[in-house]
Amino acid sequence: MSVQDEIRRLTAADIQARKGGEPIVCLTSYHAHTARIVDQHCDIILVGDSLGMVMHGLETTVPVTLDMMILQGHAVMRGSRRALVTVDMPFGSYEASKEQAFMSAARVLKETGCGAIKMEGGVRVAETVRFLVERGVPVMGHIGLTPQSINTIGSFRAQGRDESDWARIEDDAKAVAEAGAFSVVIEAVAEPLARKISESIRVPTIGIGASVACDGQVLVLEDMLGLSPRVPKFVKRYTTLGPSIGEAVAAFAAEVRGRAFPGAEHVYPMKAKKP
Repeated sequence: MSVQDEIRRLTAADIQARKGGEPIVCLTSYHAHTARIVDQHCDIILVGDSLGMVMHGLETTVPVTLDMMILQGHAVMRGSRRALVTVDMPFGSYEASKEQAFMSAARVLKETGCGAIKMEGGVRVAETVRFLVERGVPVMGHIGLTPQSINTIGSFRAQGRDESDWARIEDDAKAVAEAGAFSVVIEAVAEPLARKISESIRVPTIGIGASVACDGQVLVLEDMLGLSPRVPKFVKRYTTLGPSIGEAVAAFAAEVRGRAFPGAEHVYPMKAKKP
């Protein structure tokens, strides 16, 4: 049996079973090569619609299309072997109806081979979550700050800082969990509320700017590597690759302009002509 045969990819059921257990590690990835690197350390690789901002320089995630998500989801699946790959459903791909959501999710699962999809929203999408789960689509929920709603909420501000807002966010978490989501992302929510939600729902919570009270944590890879020009206040930069890349590019450019061409010593010799 090969090493590849011995590696079993994690499933939504595996993640759901981690409630209250070993913390769940999740990072985003949009490419085969970064997926290959993070796969050995992560339980979930999220192909987030944040790729619109990280890869394409968009101001929000709203313009991201289903085709964009499928393309990058396929790349991440090729680069990973162990982690559960979860692909974001972009804005406009699931809101119109339960049937629209199923057709979009089916495309994602069939064309990428991923193991789950993620949807933003709470009470308003709970019926759709139930519809998808009943038809074999594993769904990760996403409540709190929901970036696809930026045009209505106005800014990427933290949620639940005022206790009067807690009930609404709690209801959202309970609605998607009870509808069958295998886990719920809680984004940019005050620590006491994140803790209360984590203790009250039966599925794992995965925090992003929601404190250590959650069952796991997720970050945008480029944010924590110091490649994103702007990051939320809660992001810890574990390294700063941006300056290192800039220095390497500058060194390459200097060599080329000085005609000290990289790799010149490895020029391939011409084949000798046959007599």
